[in-house]
Amino acid sequence: TVTIDIEVADHQEEIMRGLMYRPQMDEYRGMLFVFPSEEQRSFWMKNTYISLDILFVDNDRKIVKVQESTQPLSTEAVLSYKPARYVIEVNAGFAARHGIREGDKVTFSF
Repeated sequence: TVTIDIEVADHQEEIMRGLMYRPQMDEYRGMLFVFPSEEQRSFWMKNTYISLDILFVDNDRKIVKVQESTQPLSTEAVLSYKPARYVIEVNAGFAARHGIREGDKVTFSF
C-alpha cells in the first residue's frame, strides 16, 4: 500500500491545465482527474515539464492501464486503450518503485 497526497482536477479548466508548467513534484504527490463517465481516454504532455506515470482507472477503481515515463513536452497521445473514468498522474518511475500494476485497486476520497 502506498499513499499519495492527491490534487483533484474535476472541473474542465483544471482538467485541461493538469500538471502543465510545473517544474517538479514531490515523490508522494499526484493529480487525480475525475471525469463524469467511463470511456477511453487520451492525454498529452504538452507544456508538461516533468515526466509522469499515468494510471488510467475504471469505474470500479481498478487500474486498467499504466503508461510509464511519459515524454515531457510531447503532443503525442498517451492512451488508456480501455475505458477509464479516473486518471492519476504521479512522477515517472513511481509505479515501478512502488509495485503498482494494471489490475491493482485504488482508493481515494475528495
